[in-house]
Parts: sequence; structure tokens; C-alpha cells
Amino acid sequence: MNALHINGNDLTLEAVREVAAERRAALLSPDARQSVNQARAVVDEIVASNKVAYAITTGVGKLSDVRIAGEQIRELQVNLVRSHAVGVGEPLAIAETRAMMLLRANSLSKGHSGVRAIVVDTLCEMLNRGVTPVVPSQGSVGASGDLAPLAHLALALIGEGECFDEKGVRIPSAEALKRAQIKPLVLESKESISLINGTQAMLAVGTLVLLAAETLVDTADVLGGLCCDALKGTDAAFDERIHKARPHAGQMKTAANLRRMLEGSQIRESHRDCGRVQDAYSLRCIPQVHGAVRDTFAHCRGVFETEANSAVDNPLVFITDAKNAEGDVISGGNFHGEPLAFALDFLAIALSALAGISERRIERLVNPALSEGLPPFLAPGAGLNSGFMMPQVTAAALVSENKVLAHPASVDSITTSGNKEDYVSMGMTAATKLKRVVDNTRNVLAIEAMAVAQALDFLAPLKTSKRGQAAHAAIRSVCATMEKDRVMYADFARLAALIASGKVAEALR
Repeated sequence: MNALHINGNDLTLEAVREVAAERRAALLSPDARQSVNQARAVVDEIVASNKVAYAITTGVGKLSDVRIAGEQIRELQVNLVRSHAVGVGEPLAIAETRAMMLLRANSLSKGHSGVRAIVVDTLCEMLNRGVTPVVPSQGSVGASGDLAPLAHLALALIGEGECFDEKGVRIPSAEALKRAQIKPLVLESKESISLINGTQAMLAVGTLVLLAAETLVDTADVLGGLCCDALKGTDAAFDERIHKARPHAGQMKTAANLRRMLEGSQIRESHRDCGRVQDAYSLRCIPQVHGAVRDTFAHCRGVFETEANSAVDNPLVFITDAKNAEGDVISGGNFHGEPLAFALDFLAIALSALAGISERRIERLVNPALSEGLPPFLAPGAGLNSGFMMPQVTAAALVSENKVLAHPASVDSITTSGNKEDYVSMGMTAATKLKRVVDNTRNVLAIEAMAVAQALDFLAPLKTSKRGQAAHAAIRSVCATMEKDRVMYADFARLAALIASGKVAEALR
């Protein structure tokens, strides 16, 4: 891939993934470099003239009334990074930290933060040469942004703390930088606060989770269509006229997907005149439920894309006369994570519904009172074999866990920094628990995939649609038919990986 040129204005979520997970190179664009340099000149002028400006010539937070001058300014930068690097818990995944580094660099590239261009360049060089700071996942309340996680990132920039090497082994940051031939930064005025003040940790996690979740809703459409077919449901509820009468974009999309999944199915034709008018909600209302999930994802994508291209530290520099290095330095609250916290919580709620309706379809497949003539629990020789009795229990456990995890973190707040920071977002908590919700949902869909493939096998020689056969073949490529009871956990793991790769969702395309 060509190198990504960042400028703070047009970074996409897909580009974040390319840099974070696929090791695409990142560079500061020439136009952005000019903006960064102009803002830096304003900061240098403030320091030279000893003007009072928050976090440039003063302390931070509750200590903002303490004046800092002369050599103390450099000392303040190091002290801020060290004192804020207080995270605990498991480190973020390497891809998540790389996403955080790129997002931080992109925000600084807007030219409102007042850092030197070398700060952005060093972040890019660390990305390009595989130097990844060890960033503990816990310790952020989401305002003044993700202070602790970002401080661990900044710690590596100055050659302190730890980094992961190319093999994922933790080594001292100084050694990691030396191996990569990157010189540790000596931070100048305002640069530490610009590095640690922002929402990039929660945004990094949220971005990668959202991209993974978008694959899940496509997969759920495929599996929902297969379940409708296997349970001899009607496709009447997916009639385009119904959905044009309530034209939510996500609902329209899922209904169209279901029509495509059932088009040409021999199974559907075999019972077209059966007289059943309508199905249970878990089949009939797939467009309404999956569609609402889609619309939630679309909303959250918009929030994340806006945030990815925003200046979120404090204070911000606004140029009034570039020629004379004049500008306004204004304190505000763009570091507050509330917009992201709400979106992250909304994603958890939506995914809980996606998993919930999937589990209800699994129940209909395995329950002989509901499964339209399929063997009890999809078991060959039911009684001697238990079949899918227990996988439904696992799905139920995951769905119930999601209900707990879907409780919004953003409704909470706790006062910090001597009551200066008296209302916070808890956005990082929302992000980290969302990861568990995504994993749980993917595993529920894996169980549904295995169950519905088994159900379709029992309906042979009748065949599902061409698209359904493609999805069935993808499932069978990693998971054989259950001829008798066997250990299934490895099947679920392979199916979860298959779903994550997008192979099941490919049936829609």
C-alpha cells in the first residue's frame, strides 16, 4: 500500500485499520506540516514573552494557577508524562495501540495543538518501524480524555516505559527506539499536554471494534436467511413494499439481503402453499432488528469519523496572523469523551440485540416444539445423542452476559482532580467492555452457523438458494456435519474466525 499522508482532516476508519493491523506507513502531509509549524510559532512566542497561557506557562488541572517559566518548562513536560502514566491492567492489543498512535498523530496534524512537527514525525516513525508502546487498558475516566493511556504512549516517545518488539515481547522503550534508530524526544512547552490530552484510546478501540462489528451484522443477515429457510418460514415479511412503508435505511438493507438469501430456494418452494400466514418475531422481524443495528452502526461510524479528524486537546491554538506568529490560545473541553462514550454504549446495546435474536433462532432450530419437523436438538438419533442441546445453553449464557455488559458506562461519572474535573464520560470503560460484547456476539453467531448448517443437512435433497448454498459451503469448509455427538468447542472457534474473516458474509456479494 502507498503511504498514508495525514493532515487531520480526512482520515477514514478503514485507513486506521490499514495502519494499525496491516502496517501501512504513515507520514505527515506537507500542507499539514505548515499548519503545525505556524501553530508552534505562536506557542514559542508566548514562552519567549512569558505570557500567561494554560499548560504552556502554567501547571495543569487544579494546578493551573501555578506559573512555570524558564528551564522549568522542559521539566514540567517530563513530570506530566511520568505522573500521568498510571495505567493498570492488561495492555491494549498491539493493533489498538497502533490505532491510538495514528489517531493522536492525525489530531496533532490539524495545527491547533502547538506541537513541533517532529512530534508527529516521531509518532509516524514509531508506527512505520514497528515500535509499539505498552499501554495498560485501565485508568482512564474519559476526561480530560484518556490521560493515563496516552501518557504511556508519550512515555515511550521520550524513551521511558516499555514497548513491544516485533515478536510481541516487552522491552524497555529506550532499547526499542535504539533498535529502530529513532531518537527519543525532548519535549518542549505544551507538547506533553498535547500528547496526553485527548480521546484517542477509546476511539482506537471503538474504531477497530466497529469495523469488526460491521462484518457481524452482514453475517447475521446471511444466517437469519438460512434459519428462515431451514424453519420453513415465509419470505412475505421481507416484501419490499412493507419496508418502503417504513423506510429506515438499515431495515431496507437487511430486507433486501433476506430476499436475496431466499431467492430460488427449493426449500421455500416446497411449502409455499402450506397456509401459515406469519412467523415468530425472531424470523419475521429480522429486518427491523438487524436493520436497527445497522442504523446504530452508521450513526456511530459518523461519530468516530468526526472524532478521528478533530483537535481534542486543551488549550487549542488558533492563528490570527501567521506572518507575525500571532494567535489565540483558548481553553475548552474538546478532550471530553461524552460523544464517543454514548456511541460506544450504543454499539454494545445494538450488538446485544443482534446476539439476542440470533439465540432465539437457535432455540427454534433445536426445540422440537418449534422446529417444524427437524430432529430434536438437531441430533441424529436423539436420546442417544444430545446434539445441539448444550450449544443453545452456551448461546444463552453469552446473551445474558451481554445484557450485563450493555449497561451504559456513560451514565456514570466520578469527580477527579480536586473537583476541577467534576463530570467525566467513562468512555474508555465503554470501549473495553464493548470488546467483550463483540466477542460474545461473534460466538453466538458461530453457534447459529453450525446449527443452521446441520438443519439444512437434514432437509436434503431439498436445497436452499444459491447464496445459501455458498454460505453453507463456507461453514462446512471448517465444520463437518454432526453424524453423532462430538466435542464442539473447536468447531465454534473455527467458525468464529471464519465469521471474523468475512467469509460467511460473502454470500451476500
